[in-house]
Amino acid sequence: MKPKFVLTEYITQAMAQAEIEELGESGFGGRIPACQGVVAFGDSPSECREEIRSVLEEWVLVGLRLGHPLPVLAGIDLNSEVTSEPVEYL
Repeated sequence: MKPKFVLTEYITQAMAQAEIEELGESGFGGRIPACQGVVAFGDSPSECREEIRSVLEEWVLVGLRLGHPLPVLAGIDLNSEVTSEPVEYL
């Protein structure tokens, strides 16, 4: 079954892969290995997770806008060609 909210589900699946580690006194660092370049830092694990989500959302939007290939996550492929249908004007 295709997810109803594709972008939301994509973000959820990507966040499930987030890896966060303690960096000693520097706080916490995190990344999503499947999403090259999605890296963030925070003073706590929850702050780091919030930052990762923010970076991820921007990363997806920029990737879509610029036509960068995005990884397929949990069967969700955002790389399909965008098609449009004619709109009738009244």
